[in-house]
Amino acid sequence: MEEQSFKNHAKLVPAYHFVLTGLILLTLIGSLVNLYYSWGDPAREYNAGLILAIVIALMIMFVFMRTFPLRAQDRGIRAEEGLRYFILTGKRMDPRLSVQQIIGLRFASDGELPQLAQKAADENLSSKAIKQLVKNWRPDHDRL
Repeated sequence: MEEQSFKNHAKLVPAYHFVLTGLILLTLIGSLVNLYYSWGDPAREYNAGLILAIVIALMIMFVFMRTFPLRAQDRGIRAEEGLRYFILTGKRMDPRLSVQQIIGLRFASDGELPQLAQKAADENLSSKAIKQLVKNWRPDHDRL
């Protein structure tokens, strides 16, 4: 497996990010076209409206299917990194750090985590900026 770094740490799952997204968008377009051509015929209009409602529900599920597990994973990362910081320093993490900043800090090695966490809190660095400052990358192969 290739060594992880800032340049290659983002992961995409082609079947989810491209195939499923494309199919849902095509279905939305098809349902809108169907509703347009059904306009004026009450029997077809009702069915086309139901199909559109189902597609919209599918789109909402598609978004939540991704965001709910990531939010739970973010909570786990926050707890894990808080414990790691406490083990390294004997202190709790700075409460000014946002969840996104802590997620960025998870890639920092043990040697650079305390100083980078302090810098991130003091300068309100973005997650991307934090990851770019990491010198000794600590890979995370579990997050998608």
